Amino acid sequence: MLGNILKKIIGSSNDREIRKMRKTVNKINALEENLKTLSDADLKAQTPILRERLAAGETVDQILPDAFALVRETASRVMAMRHFDVQMIGGITLHQGKIAEMRTGEGKTLVATLAAYLNALPANGVHVITVNDYLAKRDAQWMAPLYQALGLSVGVIQSFQGPDIANSFRLDPEDEGELKPSSRQVAYAADITYGTNNEFGFDYLRDNMALRLEDKSQRGLAFAIVDEVDSILIDEARTPLIISGAAQNSSALYKSINTLALKLKPQLESEEDLENEDGEPQIVSGDFIVDEKTRGVELTEDGHQKVEEILIKEGLLQENDSLYQPSNLGMLHHVHSALRAQNLFSKDVEYIIQEGQAVLIDEHTGRTMPGRRLSEGLHQAIEAKEGLNIQQESQTLASTTFQNYFRLYYKLAGMTGTADTEAFEFQQIYGLVVMVIPTNVEVKRVDLNDLIYLSQREKFEAVIVDIKEIVAEGAPVLVGTASVETSELLSGMLKAAKVDHAVLNAKQHEREANIIVNAGRP
Repeated sequence: MLGNILKKIIGSSNDREIRKMRKTVNKINALEENLKTLSDADLKAQTPILRERLAAGETVDQILPDAFALVRETASRVMAMRHFDVQMIGGITLHQGKIAEMRTGEGKTLVATLAAYLNALPANGVHVITVNDYLAKRDAQWMAPLYQALGLSVGVIQSFQGPDIANSFRLDPEDEGELKPSSRQVAYAADITYGTNNEFGFDYLRDNMALRLEDKSQRGLAFAIVDEVDSILIDEARTPLIISGAAQNSSALYKSINTLALKLKPQLESEEDLENEDGEPQIVSGDFIVDEKTRGVELTEDGHQKVEEILIKEGLLQENDSLYQPSNLGMLHHVHSALRAQNLFSKDVEYIIQEGQAVLIDEHTGRTMPGRRLSEGLHQAIEAKEGLNIQQESQTLASTTFQNYFRLYYKLAGMTGTADTEAFEFQQIYGLVVMVIPTNVEVKRVDLNDLIYLSQREKFEAVIVDIKEIVAEGAPVLVGTASVETSELLSGMLKAAKVDHAVLNAKQHEREANIIVNAGRP
């Protein structure tokens, strides 16, 4: 009770921090009139002056008001976008190595320029990390005129799309127009480099495999601003980044083991006593247990014996040999991979078949990941299951996770529209504090509670009633599903209900731009 009364009087810890930051914002605002009198050239000349102050012993915290006021004035002139006071608070939060939770539409892309500019002054490089190549290139191109007007260079790292397509770019202060193709090293040598979490992670692995210093791309991990930080640091935290190389070709063995896996029966979660023809009880036992939670499979004693008998019969195992002998552990691994492929990986959910290949689907974005393969023979097991051409097996040469990679940065910050719900995980895993930044004007959008239905059918029928009502009012509707399969099921129901719509899932990857261009039309 007393705690609640105190909170009302002095505010929460978030409110107290915001009040402290507002004092800094007042200092920034006090510098605005002076900067308005400077010419564009004089504004650009402030960057070397600030760098000299740092060299003379001042800290980045001491020059923060001047740097932020400079970015705001330059943005007003170059882009006709003036940072709001709450955006300044967001910028201070990022600079302090915290997470800024800002509502959708509050201008996080512009907020990032404040902390990026200030932390680029020591010339150690700043990485701005987004969730896809499109956003990385768009944000860099969009904010480049601001950075150029302040005398900074901008780099962009894109994923490899073929030998004839540029996958890294750079713009120097004196350059004009679009981003210019460059080498990876040159893009990383820029003051501020934009790219995706995947590419920064993979470049880190490649650098650790490089045999010569000149073959490395990155130049240290000083400061990173992570956009959609909850998606990258929490949802994808344990996603392994793996660089693999070719191993031995054993496609015939994968086909044989796949046939064997089809002969095995899964054990039911609870064994039931069934009566045989004579009315006597009999226990039905399966050959393997599927663990959905850990996405693993385990052979039962009966299954183990059955597998050994089949392998001996087919000449893949010596008479009286055990699957658990050190020399046969590779065979056991093949059996486990085949069972996982059959029971834990579903077509149109985890992967789709495209041009004779099993192409993985990113569970977080729903996009296809061409060229990305599952390790340890699991992808080959899926190819055998689907009757596709089995590609050569690979072995892991280097691997890390996003969680391990991002903890290597000297300073890490993030921004998203939804971080407060995961504040405990951010604090525990990364030592990151979440700050909820107030909106510039009061939000009119109403966030309704979830509706719970007893069955999927009832839920989708209710969704279709809702869609019909909204479409009748002439408003566009966006419906998100968790898998390709579900999107196609719902599409079939919409067709039956005669509701005109377009489906954007991993199968329509090529038509994505056209679908998005027409989105929102009646």
